[in-house]
Amino acid sequence: MFKFNNQQRTSEIELKKIRQKEEEDLARILSVKHGVHYINLTTIPIGADALRLIPEKVSREFKIAVFAKVGNKIKIAVISPQKEETSEYLKKLEKQGYKITVYMVSHQSIEKAWKKYEEVSYATKTTAGIIDISSENIKIISNQIKNLNNVNDTLQEILLSKQPHLISRFLEAILASALAIEVSDIHIEPEEEEITLRFRLDGVLTIITKFDHKLYKLLLSRIKLISGLKLNIIKKPQDGRFSIKLENKNIEIRTSVLPDAYGESIVLRVLNPDTISVPMEDLGIEKNLLKIVMREIKRPNGMLLNTGPTGSGKTTSLYAFLRKIHTPEIKIITIENPIEYHLPGIVQTQVDVKKGYTFLEGLRSSLRQDPDVMMVGEIRDNETAKIAINSALTGHLVFSTLHTQDAVGTFYRLIDLGIRPNIISNAVNIVLAQRLVRKPCDQCKKEVIIDGENKKIIDLIINEINDVGKYTNNTEKMYTPVGCLKCNNTGYKGRIGIFEAIIVDVETYRILEQNPDKSAIKEIFKKQGILSLSQDGIIKVLNGLTTLEEIKRVIDLE
Repeated sequence: MFKFNNQQRTSEIELKKIRQKEEEDLARILSVKHGVHYINLTTIPIGADALRLIPEKVSREFKIAVFAKVGNKIKIAVISPQKEETSEYLKKLEKQGYKITVYMVSHQSIEKAWKKYEEVSYATKTTAGIIDISSENIKIISNQIKNLNNVNDTLQEILLSKQPHLISRFLEAILASALAIEVSDIHIEPEEEEITLRFRLDGVLTIITKFDHKLYKLLLSRIKLISGLKLNIIKKPQDGRFSIKLENKNIEIRTSVLPDAYGESIVLRVLNPDTISVPMEDLGIEKNLLKIVMREIKRPNGMLLNTGPTGSGKTTSLYAFLRKIHTPEIKIITIENPIEYHLPGIVQTQVDVKKGYTFLEGLRSSLRQDPDVMMVGEIRDNETAKIAINSALTGHLVFSTLHTQDAVGTFYRLIDLGIRPNIISNAVNIVLAQRLVRKPCDQCKKEVIIDGENKKIIDLIINEINDVGKYTNNTEKMYTPVGCLKCNNTGYKGRIGIFEAIIVDVETYRILEQNPDKSAIKEIFKKQGILSLSQDGIIKVLNGLTTLEEIKRVIDLE
């Protein structure tokens, strides 16, 4: 009986081989008839990045699959090249810039490709803290997503599809959507009944979608895994990171997990070099102040301090300054946490507190590298402040940031850190303060007459500016937000900085030493011919670069 079963099984295997050979022979004959190449996919590897070029749903519908890709050259397996819908889809790919070679295949070949779809997660490398997302797939998702409404539709479609590797594809879609509409932060927040997904777009949070706790738990584990966080720690905050590798750049993602009443709140900070790399001239610095800053960043020594709350664009500004002064003749070293954007020709080192490598240690080590210019991501303590100040006094140009509300607050913060007033006036060249405000959408902004309480506020501020006509020729009209599809119905598109600065000299510090009130501080700005934050903000309102609502949102105009 056993011998009979063995013989039967052998016969079945042989019969299957014969049928497969017949099927391949038929595909080979048909390839000649249709004037295309022939290939047997069961004998060759199928590239994951190539396969991703066509969504699985489309592949099954048209019975086609991309099995190899080099640059813009792709090889496509087809069952029926003569079919009109297949031909139309291939033309569509050609219009996207791909050079196509068509191969006739058997059903068993195309089924191998479909089986491969089950194995291919859209996020493949996880153990090294890297997600490999093909640029083609990013383009596909980006083309689908034109506004925030498209994001919700795309995410819901994935959730309803119940396809293999659902969590990986859901996370990938979140990340790709964030990149498509230039989001700075992704917030995943557990509540009692459901989970809320919010995007920070142009500095303001917007609800994208909601989903259940079961999906959230799987998503949390996935994010922890790729971010290098411990899965079993749920009662303590954790910080991690991972990268999305695209063809020509890396997108760094900073992960923060914080325990709350209903789980763990997740925030993913998207560090996209395209959004961080802003030329100095495009930051929004007023022309007169821009000339002053240009002069100060080219000094051989001293310190430039940039202040403002988290998310006000301080690092972006410092990067722009470094790019402006960088030449092969000078050595620039940065100490950052984290490195948000890689600057060619500049030595960048990243703080690692867990290993004892702090801003202080980084600064000490950097001084032994014979730098001309240093950037210290943030001055937080007495020791770092002292070494940074001493570096500025001994022939180095130092850029750094402090967390203060305005330019004047910088001096009091340095004194709190133990730096003597006379040392500050000798070491610090200039202090900047900045905020980021949204720009009105060009497609839907509405011009209105300034009247009522708004006119009182604006008149009060511009009356304090010497020679207002130097900054604007309009004091009667301004723009107000409306909302359209292009701006996700927010009324705003993009951001710009508002700035103030104080040039540090003996006379300036003499006034500041007296603990002056606001009127005395305004005199400093007037004397130096520099606009304050509120003045710069109102001038930008009158010039149509932002709205009064935005200025009120980021600074106190009272």
